[in-house]
Amino acid sequence: MGGDVGKMVAVGLVWGATNALMRKGAIVWDQAQKSTLQSNRPQSQHPVLNTLKNWFKLLLIWQYTLPFLINLSASATFFAILSDTPISLAVPVTNATTFAATAVFGMILGEETRVLRALFGTFLIVLGVYICIM
Repeated sequence: MGGDVGKMVAVGLVWGATNALMRKGAIVWDQAQKSTLQSNRPQSQHPVLNTLKNWFKLLLIWQYTLPFLINLSASATFFAILSDTPISLAVPVTNATTFAATAVFGMILGEETRVLRALFGTFLIVLGVYICIM
């Protein structure tokens, strides 16, 4: 069980880091979309085609796609962990770790954050995970 908890925490850390990185990649994509709209290029009238075209453009931005693929790999690992671990332990530990890691990695990447509140919340999350695995 102890090894599984380490794997859960690792998955949560990967998810948290990639969440923050994908948010940065989405900002790059959003800036590209704004510049496309400013160039007054005509868009297709079909909403499904527009959606697919925008989704494809997003996947072409490596700042989003690379963290997305790593995030999906962590998801596959999480499902493998679930085969040996009770869901009542795996979900709280992994999700709490993800929440804390997203906040910390967001701060590292320079996102505007209320640092003391984020650190206090992260401390409470770590304490809660510790209580869950005791």
